[in-house]
Amino acid sequence: MEESQVSIVLVSMPDAQKACSMAKDLVENRLAACVNVLEGVRSFYRWRGEICQEPEVLLIIKTRKESLEALIQKVRSLHPYELPEILALDVVGGLSEYMGWVREETG
Repeated sequence: MEESQVSIVLVSMPDAQKACSMAKDLVENRLAACVNVLEGVRSFYRWRGEICQEPEVLLIIKTRKESLEALIQKVRSLHPYELPEILALDVVGGLSEYMGWVREETG
């Protein structure tokens, strides 16, 4: 199987306004071909010894692997959290035309 050269990046944000602003910025700067904004996420995590739970908004970002470092730097610069969740997942398959579109829009 040919490597897709596409990554999905997951980023959690504190609210929809900040999430939509970041999504628009990433697409405008061609760091992402598409960003899904999923509201209604509740995150449970341990932070500084305490169990926390917070409502969050999840961004699902489609990008090319070559753009990953620039995308991470941009997210980090815009993100309000001290330690933002930024997780990149390699795409191992999918519709080749869609993956081609992701590569074209982030090139």
